[in-house]
Amino acid sequence: MKRTILLAICSLTALVSGARVTLPKIFGEGMVLQQSTKANLWGEARKSATVKVTTSWDDRTYTTHSDGAGRWRLSIDTPSAGGPHVITFDDGEKTTLGDILIGEVWVCSGQSNMEMPMKGFKGQPVEGAVIDCLHSDDPLLRMFTVKRNSQFAPVDTVSGCWLSASPSHTRDFSATAYYFGRELRQVLHVPVGLIVTSWGGSACEAWMTADWLRAFPDAKVPQSASDIKSPNRTPTVLFNGMLHPLIGFTMRGVIWYQGEDNVPRHPTYAAMLGAMVNGWRALWQQGDFPFYYCQIAPYDYSLIDWNVNSALLREQQALVEHQVPNTSMAVLMDAGLEYGIHPRKKREAGERLALLALGKTYDVAGIPVFARYEGVEFQGDTAVVRFDRSREWVYFNRGTTSDLFEIAGADKVFHPAKAWINRNRVYLRSDDVPHPVAVRYAFRNWADGDLFCDGLPVSSFRSDDWEE
Repeated sequence: MKRTILLAICSLTALVSGARVTLPKIFGEGMVLQQSTKANLWGEARKSATVKVTTSWDDRTYTTHSDGAGRWRLSIDTPSAGGPHVITFDDGEKTTLGDILIGEVWVCSGQSNMEMPMKGFKGQPVEGAVIDCLHSDDPLLRMFTVKRNSQFAPVDTVSGCWLSASPSHTRDFSATAYYFGRELRQVLHVPVGLIVTSWGGSACEAWMTADWLRAFPDAKVPQSASDIKSPNRTPTVLFNGMLHPLIGFTMRGVIWYQGEDNVPRHPTYAAMLGAMVNGWRALWQQGDFPFYYCQIAPYDYSLIDWNVNSALLREQQALVEHQVPNTSMAVLMDAGLEYGIHPRKKREAGERLALLALGKTYDVAGIPVFARYEGVEFQGDTAVVRFDRSREWVYFNRGTTSDLFEIAGADKVFHPAKAWINRNRVYLRSDDVPHPVAVRYAFRNWADGDLFCDGLPVSSFRSDDWEE
């Protein structure tokens, strides 16, 4: 019954009785537009008609003309955060959208760990979500979920509608995105709009175009609709159906939680994600907008018979922020689930993405950063590991040592190492390795990370590049 009512609400807000101007569903009642910028609007009207757009916040009217197919596009000046406002569209008949807020807009994309709603999946809850949903009522936090849509060719609109955060609406919304948006609301004190476009199990390749995938010959781009063997893993199909209709919607940035499906294809992931980010930016024409992403959380992939070390995919993810400007990675080494690929700790994922956005995009002072492995020196039988961005010094969060470190000699055989910390350096030694040449930390499928700095976990890492 609730789902029927929700669908009815979405349908009603999309209707324009007798009006000629029509808009993609992403433009609707209750939407959030990016503040203090030129926000793009587009749609259809009568062929070769004059289209007028009037904004209530400044009572200004913009004029453009539809083309021979009735398509039109223009940009409007948005004020600083506030609302609600009204926009009127007129090609001889008027269309009005109301309850429009001006604030901060983020696109949230990826696979199941972005899609996973606050209510969880069946038998797979989100930790703390019951009470968080209960207290989620916030008319200035708006949420739009793009309905799943796999397409051979690009489409121009999506299915979905804008909803305000409330116990009933939040329950069905992405948990990672909700916690991200909640933190932005609490710190920035402006309206926040979240657009979630995600599909569980989706491959990175599915969110890319054929042109971007030419550098990756193993990605089999479909040549016809009959080539689509998987609706969420086939290259290009989710870009066509779930991202293409959003491109150009003016926003602040993107958060991304994906990678699990690419674990078996890990060697190309850093280059592929970089190509995807650069491709999205080129099409959006908003410069190098922020792109913040989650490193996949630890999980025992042997439970699904994947004979591959997912730490290799995490390693690829860690490379991206070195290679692609204005990107940063949220580390989740302490937020995994050994027996489940859908970790319960979605609050940590959303909040850590929010830390990246607040510190890097919004210049909020006092935000900690994720320390990174920088290098290692070998002093006789001891390895000394140093870190970058670790002004508050690294520490073990479960005592004075860790059992997640290994060292190896020239024989490339790793052994557990005794680990201790002295003045922001981790020291490693093993009686089985008198002359160490390589170190690893939590470099395995499952690990409950215990190396931290300033309250945030450090990513798994290795100093070698040996084949597994």
